[in-house]
Amino acid sequence: MAKRETRRYGFAFLGLLLALAVLILLNLNAGSVNLSVPQILQILFHKTGGDAAIIWDIRLPRILAAVLLGGALSVSGFLLQTFFANPIAGPFVLGISSGAKLVVSLVMIFFLSAGVNLGSGALIAAAFLGAMLSMGFVLLISKRVHKMSMLIISGVMIGYICSAITDFVVTFADD
Repeated sequence: MAKRETRRYGFAFLGLLLALAVLILLNLNAGSVNLSVPQILQILFHKTGGDAAIIWDIRLPRILAAVLLGGALSVSGFLLQTFFANPIAGPFVLGISSGAKLVVSLVMIFFLSAGVNLGSGALIAAAFLGAMLSMGFVLLISKRVHKMSMLIISGVMIGYICSAITDFVVTFADD
């Protein structure tokens, strides 16, 4: 039984790798400059060709970033589900994304009303801070609550509270 399951997982993993390779090749071809598959392979393996800069400077970094970020998101979701021992635990269910949205909106409203234009780095830092704060609340609740269902309900509550505060602040903010 275990050998059959291992083989099945191996085939699934190979299929996913093949699908990833095909999608990467299609994504390297997608854009305002159409490149054929032989041209793409020539650029990738020999680093020559008229459109090598498009592949190496624009399309390939975009693809690699998408693959890395997708992997990181899947690992973070897996870790949340493992840590809370609940298959529906996620950043939206536990209120983490709503906490991030709240802090980003507060920072944007505060700085924009002062006439300061923020870069994306500051907004990413604000989102990270908000996510960590709401996750801290969930972790504090998890020490007190011993039922996973109550923890999920607490996370949903935190999410709704953060969303309500965000909507209230955005509604009454200056244009």
